[in-house]
Amino acid sequence: MSLFDKAKAKAEELVGRATEVYGESHGDAAAEAAGEARRLEGEAEEEALEAREHGDRPGPH
Repeated sequence: MSLFDKAKAKAEELVGRATEVYGESHGDAAAEAAGEARRLEGEAEEEALEAREHGDRPGPH
């Protein structure tokens, strides 16, 4: 919930997107897949932080 956690999640998403774009532009499937995974991980962390901040609980109820 801290600003640091939000910034860390956003940075993870952005680095993942950059790696994904690098993989796409250079025909590197491994980099593309790794970047996509890292981007999705960052997005999921951001969503979890937002849910906790608003009192929602992620996952099945």
